[in-house]
This record gives sequence, structure tokens and C-alpha cells, in this order.
Amino acid sequence: MEQTLKVTNVMSDPTRYNIYQYMIKHHRNVSAAEIAKAFEIHTNVARLHLSKLEDVHMVESYSEKTGKGGRPSRRYHISDEVIELNFPYRDYKLLSSIAIESFAELGEAGQQALYNTGKKYGTNIINRDQQGHTSIELTTEQKLYILEDAGDMLGMYPEFHYNEAQNMITFTIKNCPFKEIALNNQATICHMHHAFLKGMLEALFEDIQLLETENMFEGCENCSYLAKLATV
Repeated sequence: MEQTLKVTNVMSDPTRYNIYQYMIKHHRNVSAAEIAKAFEIHTNVARLHLSKLEDVHMVESYSEKTGKGGRPSRRYHISDEVIELNFPYRDYKLLSSIAIESFAELGEAGQQALYNTGKKYGTNIINRDQQGHTSIELTTEQKLYILEDAGDMLGMYPEFHYNEAQNMITFTIKNCPFKEIALNNQATICHMHHAFLKGMLEALFEDIQLLETENMFEGCENCSYLAKLATV
């Protein structure tokens, strides 16, 4: 409880909260100078915010030699430690692990049911966010905005790009919302997430072919995908 109170106190500051979101979205190590420039604050203020986040183990830091002499610079990155706040306490991660293992024990039929459910939920999320518009009424730019907005809401922080000449969409997922569960069930979770993303895309576009090109569990910086759209 004491740690929970510390975290809520640190994250109650809007600038500090936005700095943390910035670090997740950009998915790279940052310096106090970069944060200061991005948020138009003094470097010492940026360093203070980063130190506060480090105090509650939300970020970690290390020293890096600049090669120019003088003091080493300090760089910060998101901690692997997951912060979960529930009042009263709930353990949804444990419930998810139990459910995933139960599906896996059912064999191929259980896994297929998991993938089908993942795709259905991906579709439902986009249908909910279309605000009464049909996919025919929306431009490609509007569709990508809906996908990106929904992805941000789900903690994936994606970036979508449309290649008109090749009629395909490429996108990256900078944060895996299922990372902790996937550590013990990577293949199952990644296939379910693939189905989830396919459901999101097919709620807005015609039948697509979705290919994974990079996977963060295989040493890549992000998960990356290529979606080939159906020709009209």
C-alpha cells in the first residue's frame, strides 16, 4: 500500500505523467535535455521529474560516456517493472494467465477459440469507435486515425502509414499490452494479438492479408506489421 501511495503521488503531476507517456510512446532511452526540449521546461526540472519516476521504479537510468570528456550523461528508460493500481486489489494478470493456460490445455480447438475471440474483440473495439459512421463513409486517413486512437487507448502506441502505390498499410506497435503474460506463453499470445489486430483492421477495410515483419520478443525494438489491402 505504501508503494501504491508513492506511485499515485508521483503520477498526480500532469507533466510527470505526460513525460512517462512520452517515454512509452517513443520507446527509446532519453536524456533530461531531450525531455526538457520536448516539454519546454528547464533541464533541471526535467531531471527532477525523471528522478521522481525513478524513485518509484517506473523508469531506470544509467550513465553514458559522451566521448567529449567531462561528466558522463545520464539516460533514462522505462522500467520492466509493471505498476498496477487497483482499489481494492484485483489480480487480472493472474486471471488472464489461468484463462490462457486453460485454452492451451484444450489443444488446437482451445487455441482457435482464443484466436477467434481475440479477432472479435478487435473488431468490436473499432466498431465502437466509429461513432455511427460506416467504413464506406470514412477516408483512409480517417480510418488510420481511428486505428491509432484505439491503439493508444489500449496501450499499444502504434504508428500507421499508408502506401497508396502499393495499396498497403505498414505499422509498428511500440508497447505490448500483453507483455507480462506473453513471457510464458509467447506463441499463443502473439497469435492471439495478431488475430486481434486483424479484427481491428477488417472492421474498417475489406479482407486484408496481415503479415508480421518484426517481433519485440525476438530482439526487435518494436513489433511491426504489413497489411495488404484487398483490391477494389
